[in-house]
Amino acid sequence: MNIPQILQSVDETVSAKTGKHLNDLQRRIIAGILNRQKYAGIAETYGYSDKHVKKVGHELLQMLSDIFGEQVKKSNLESVLERHINVNISFATKNTGHKNIVGIGYINNCPDASASTPDESQPATPDLQPQSNNYSAIAIIELIDKLRQFGLTDEQIAEALNLPLNEVDRVELEE
Repeated sequence: MNIPQILQSVDETVSAKTGKHLNDLQRRIIAGILNRQKYAGIAETYGYSDKHVKKVGHELLQMLSDIFGEQVKKSNLESVLERHINVNISFATKNTGHKNIVGIGYINNCPDASASTPDESQPATPDLQPQSNNYSAIAIIELIDKLRQFGLTDEQIAEALNLPLNEVDRVELEE
């Protein structure tokens, strides 16, 4: 993922938990930390005082710690975000002689199960029933969309998720 995608994901998570979006400075601090900048460099780049950026940075890392349920520091922000952003895909392929295997992991970025409740007013989702996992149909639809964004073909997605190809094709038709 690139930094704008990471910021989008963090903003969505923060908004879901707090009802507020990241402000410009918070986004710049996250981007700066991910680019290995010090607070002084971020402050200089965007015309803030060092003290103000440090204060906002500390408050931001504390808020992220509360949201993600683990201590977030400048030194571990990248690894915390990797663990909590929805999809983590390893494109390292393993040639088994017959086919390539693509490793896929799905991470729920809501630490408490009570935060996720189904909306009964929404139409039913396709009957996507993977044989080897416990993903919800909505999660599979989102995962299929994300895998398409990464450039996987429907055939690769169907194989990786252990779904019939027509089910993967159907997701595209219904959107």
